[in-house]
Formats: sequence, C-alpha cells, structure tokens
Amino acid sequence: MLGVDTSLTGRRWVGPDAGVTRAAEALTQATGLSHALCLILARRGVSTEDVDGFLTPALRDLLPDPLVMKDMGAAGERIVAAITARHTIAIFADYDVDGGSSAALLHGFFAHFGLPATIYVPDRIDEGYGPNAPAMAGLAQDHDLIICVDCGTLSHDALAAAKGADVIVLDHHLGGETLPPALAVVNPNRQDETGDLAHLCAAAVVFLTLVEVRRQLRGQNIASPDLMAMVDLVGLATVADVAPLVGVNRAFVRQGLRVMAGRGRPGLAALSDTARLDRAPEAYHLGYVLGPRINAGGRIGAADLGARLLSTQDPYEAAALAERLEALNAERRAVESAVREAALAQADARGMAGPLVWAADDGWHPGVVGIVAARLKEAANRPSVVIGFDGDVGKGSARSVSGIDLGAAIQRLARDGMIEKGGGHKMAAGLTLTRAQLDPAMARLGELLAAQGADRLGAGEVRVDGVLMPGAATVDLIESLDAAGPYGAGAPAPRFALPDLGVAFAKPVGDGHLKLTLSDGMGHSLDTIAFNAFASPLGAELSDHKGRKFHVAGRLELNHWQGRTRPQLRLEDAAPA
Repeated sequence: MLGVDTSLTGRRWVGPDAGVTRAAEALTQATGLSHALCLILARRGVSTEDVDGFLTPALRDLLPDPLVMKDMGAAGERIVAAITARHTIAIFADYDVDGGSSAALLHGFFAHFGLPATIYVPDRIDEGYGPNAPAMAGLAQDHDLIICVDCGTLSHDALAAAKGADVIVLDHHLGGETLPPALAVVNPNRQDETGDLAHLCAAAVVFLTLVEVRRQLRGQNIASPDLMAMVDLVGLATVADVAPLVGVNRAFVRQGLRVMAGRGRPGLAALSDTARLDRAPEAYHLGYVLGPRINAGGRIGAADLGARLLSTQDPYEAAALAERLEALNAERRAVESAVREAALAQADARGMAGPLVWAADDGWHPGVVGIVAARLKEAANRPSVVIGFDGDVGKGSARSVSGIDLGAAIQRLARDGMIEKGGGHKMAAGLTLTRAQLDPAMARLGELLAAQGADRLGAGEVRVDGVLMPGAATVDLIESLDAAGPYGAGAPAPRFALPDLGVAFAKPVGDGHLKLTLSDGMGHSLDTIAFNAFASPLGAELSDHKGRKFHVAGRLELNHWQGRTRPQLRLEDAAPA
C-alpha cells in the first residue's frame, strides 16, 4: 500500500486484495453505502443479500441452540433441580473478567429465586489457576452443587476431591483426551465437540446454559429472570477475554453495550465513574478501561474483587469496590512497567527472530506476566512466554499470533511431562514448571511452534483497508463505519492510509504520547493522537519533521470533548512520503 515496504516502525503496509476490492465496488453499487464501509463489509465476506442483517444483528436470531453442546441437557436439569429443591450452591470461578462475569451471571440468576450462591475465587499466587483439591473438598462439605466457571476442564484430581457434591463445569478452555469426574462438562472446546462454537468465552457458555435452564423452568411454569438484561456481562467478558467478534459474539457485544449504557448494574456504573468514563462505553472501553480494572484484583489484590463488583446490587458497596480496584490497577501498572522493561531487554538479548520469544526471572509478579507476554508478542510478531519464579517454581503466561496454536503446544508439553502443568486456547495459555524444566521446555516449545511455521513469520505487517484524504474523514463516515462493529479480536477496526500529509502541529502529551494536527495542504486537516509514539521512531520523526510529508496509517474515531464531537485519527504507523 502506497509503496511502503518499511515504515518508521519497520513494517510493510498491505492493502486489500483484488477480490475484496471488486466485492467492495459491487456492494457500493448495489447498496448505495459509502465505499469505505463497503470495503469493511467485503473484507468480512458480507454479501449484498446479508448486508442488512449484518449491520443490524439480532441476538435472538444468532443465538445457537444450547443443546448442540454436549452435557448441556444434564447441566440444565441439575441446575433446575437445585433451584426447585433449594439446594446449596457454590460457584468456583477464575480470577479474570471472564470468570468474574460468569460468576456474576449465575449469582444474579440464583438470587432471583432467593438462593444465595457462594462465590469462590482462588488466589492467583497461593492457589494458582483453576480448582484445587483442598478448596473443592471444603466447598463440598457445605454445598450440594458446585459449578466451576471458566475453569475445571483439566482439573481431574481437584474435582474428584469434591466428595458428596455434584460438580458441573462450564468452561471454554481446550479439553484433554479425558474429561474430569463431573456430572456435566459443558465446553465447546472439548475434544469431542464440533468446534462450531469454539469462539465462545466462558460467560457465553454460562449464558447459553441459563437459556437452557430457563427453557426447562418454563416447562414447569416457573418464571425466570430476564436474561437479556444480563447480557452486559457476556459482552464485557467477550471483549476482555479477546474472543473473536464474529457471529453471535458480535451480537453479544452489541447488545451488551446497549444494556450497559442504561447503567443498571451498580458495579459497572461505579467502575465507569471511577475511570472517569463520561459517556456510554464502547467495545474499546471494555477491553482497555473497564477490563483491566476488574482484572486488577485477581492480578495483585484480593482475587474475588472483580466477581464481587459485578455481582453486587448495593451502589455503596459497588463504589467502595470500584475505588479499591482503581488503586490496585495503578499499582498493577507500576509493577507491569518494571517487568516489561526487564523482559524486553532479556528477550532482545536472547534474540527475537526465532519461533518463540521468551523471558523468565525471579520475583516477576504472576499477575502481570500475561500482559508482558502480550507486549513481547507485539514487539516481535512471535508467540511469547513470560515466566516469574518464586523459589524453584515458575508460573508463566503465553500469548500467540494469528495462525499459531500455542495452547495445544503447551498442553503437549504438559502431557509429555516437560512442564508441571499447562493449558489454554490458541491465542493464550498458562503454564507451571520448575527451574530445571525451563530451558528444555522452552527449546521444545520452540520446536513445536516452528513446526506450525512460527519461525517463518516475517516482520509485522500493517493491514490497510483503503486510502482516505483528511476531508473525507467526517463524523458521518465514522458513525457509518461503527455500524459494521463492534471491532476487536477477529474483527479488526478499519484502518486507513492517508497519503502525503504535513505536520502542522506536534506536541508530546502524557506518558510518551504525541498529539498532532495533520494537513493535506489544501485546507483540510485532521486531529491525530499517536499513543506510545516515543517507544518507536514514530515520536522523534514526527516531532522533528523539518517540513517533511508523511504517509500515515491508523484508525478513525470520534473525539468527544467539552460537548463537541470531532473526527480524530488514532495514528499507528507512518512512513516518509
């Protein structure tokens, strides 16, 4: 695109292929929609006949039949029995947004029937991820039913310890060759599933389970809560867990954002206020504003804070929890910054051209290694692993790039005894190993990833949907593009290239960001923000431009400030014109 082979960040710009371009032209002629919007629709494979349905997706039309998932009927029957017989219920949840949202969904559903379900979230450091035998045995002593959400599929020994209680697993992590001893394991990523619903997060699996429970209760003439009022939690978890925004996931997020705009959930309303979010949230805010704050409790604070925040109906408790999470998130950022700097230096010294980029050291907080792994992945365009050791035991997180199944590779390491345990899904995984296992395990993981082509990945590419001039970047255009959203994993936001622009204004702002005004020299200009610009040559080159012109690439957004709405470019890359 625009002849950019090596941009200021060292990447190649790639435009839409000829097939997408032709399809976009045909859509433009058939629908009368803007060519920019039709480029996005064509990239998503939307036909002329499907345009209306795609731009206005209805959750009810896209929702799959819950019974297509194995064990769903049994899970629904046992939950209905718990409600009608008023059994004691415990919810064992993971400590991230998906786990907290899943727990809050079940907690709110049971509360409708006057059943006060216990929420148990393991401590990340003391207990690690997923069910453990002491916790499950303790819960089984006081509860008739234990529901594990966003965890449990690989927890054979832990679930076996829950003697005297029935256990249901509602999960989405990659399953093993055998299932744990549970009454039901509802998981679209079981090895005996079709994979058609593999893109669902755990909260979506829980939601579908409640759809089935509601159907069975309706057969007994028992009224249930309005599930559509609870879809805000599914939308939040879908974005925060980086589930691909395709099919029903896209509808979950769109409908969830509508529900969230009503501020009916005290926890999310309080968190939005604490984060100074002064308007209805968008998908971006779920992933980068609200999600990290909810996760902060599980990363470096009390593990159950997120689930408690999302579950509470008390606005005063919600405000107190939101303030605590805000403080923990600030602490998390400081810890993450130190680990990120050290990990990047170590990975760079080891080399970032192989099939795997990794770093490990003593004292790295297990609550931030996943975030740092994502930063390594972005820097190298390679699968990455970051591990923090406490004594002889290291706990790590891994992140992958498109087309490389990291979860399966790490699960194979665990199956072969090269690490203590590990698992996850294609794009993200966790692992535990000893110090002696570190080097052999990383070497073997590199081999497994190389077999998938990870060693042949080139320098990063910037995928560009089309070319625009500043005068075309209007509020109306941006609002029309939003109709094809929400955007996120599996559905990247539109990125446009704007050629031959001069820098009319440049000013460093915040912590390493750059605010710009770009001009085409013909009376049209565009407000621009380049986040973390000075972490690459972008900041210095654009600041000290010396009158040069640049091709720029980025995403268009609306900037709401002091009652005014203006177009803005979120600049991601640039190249000398």
